[in-house]
Amino acid sequence: MQEWNMKRIAKNVGVIFLVFSVLVTTLVSGVVIANVNNVGRLVHVVQLIRNDYLENVSTVQLVEGATKGIVEILGDPYSTYMNAQENQELFQMLEGKFGGIGIVLSLKDPKKLVVLRPIKNSPASRAGIQSGDVISKINDADTLGMEQDKAVGLMRGEPGTKVDIALYRESSNKTFTVSLTRENITVPTVDGQALPGHPDIAYVSITQFGSDTGTELKDTFNTMNITKFKGLILDLRYNHGGELNAAVQVASYFIPEGPVVYIVDKQENVDTKMSTGTYLGMPMVVLVNEESASAAEIVAGAIKDKETASLVGVKTFGKGIVQTIFPLDGGTSVKLTTAKYLTPNKLDIHKKGIEPDVVVELGKGQQATITPQDTNFDAQLQKALQTLQGKLK
Repeated sequence: MQEWNMKRIAKNVGVIFLVFSVLVTTLVSGVVIANVNNVGRLVHVVQLIRNDYLENVSTVQLVEGATKGIVEILGDPYSTYMNAQENQELFQMLEGKFGGIGIVLSLKDPKKLVVLRPIKNSPASRAGIQSGDVISKINDADTLGMEQDKAVGLMRGEPGTKVDIALYRESSNKTFTVSLTRENITVPTVDGQALPGHPDIAYVSITQFGSDTGTELKDTFNTMNITKFKGLILDLRYNHGGELNAAVQVASYFIPEGPVVYIVDKQENVDTKMSTGTYLGMPMVVLVNEESASAAEIVAGAIKDKETASLVGVKTFGKGIVQTIFPLDGGTSVKLTTAKYLTPNKLDIHKKGIEPDVVVELGKGQQATITPQDTNFDAQLQKALQTLQGKLK
């Protein structure tokens, strides 16, 4: 997941695609255009395909392929061209509603499709898929070297349709296949409760930052009657991020009024995102790990800089850049890295991550107890509780 800004397509991007459209139209008419800033090479290739390639290729296919190639040549894993289906899936993800099987993939190893967690009450969780399982095939497609976006697209689809997933489980050294029926997946992003065994401690986990996360957090606090608790543990482990504005809304509950994050663009223009004045002001500890990324790091970075809570766990992922989605024609879009972000103390955490105040690693094979149902806490949550209790004395 990543931070997203939504805006209309920039004028210069529009000019590029307008020029390309004119070039293709001109080629169809059989007119050769002179090379202007190497555009002639592109025109020449299009002409060769139209005249000499064995199969027929439509203008729409050529434009889509060229658009995708222009973005891919940037070599930025966060910048991508999205066709109409991929664009729709992105917005469904941000809204927390989509057709699929309920698997969240890990960021830790980009060369493998590792299950971060199955979503509760989803086809994946009911089939017994576990955190750490490695997806080796989706239907007949081998996943070796497959990008996560493509894998997600293959697993999602219309509710009622089927998909076969082959998985490898290291703990048993076995590969197995499950056949799953896609369902409408609704993903709540916030969960809150009294910490088991500690009725005076609130525990809140945020799994991603969707368009409704700020509202979900407010409703969760109201339902819990958050003011009756003495302290709060905020769990941001395995949170890959999401919407920028949602991160600002969430951070506003945990820091006083002031800057949450600085967004700095190519021209060094700075957009300062301010807290909204909803600060709780209660003793708190924040759990982070190596997969707490992007928007989760905005929240964690603001809290650490303002010293309103202690961070417990391990160093975060280190994604300090922002992507903007530019709508194109036909329901397509292009997502480009357009800015970096700085914490309130103007620290750049990209590819560096955020160091916790208290370092605690999980043992090999130990699972994090996200939203625990009993007092059998993992080592990080146990340390977070001890740290918070120390603040309450």
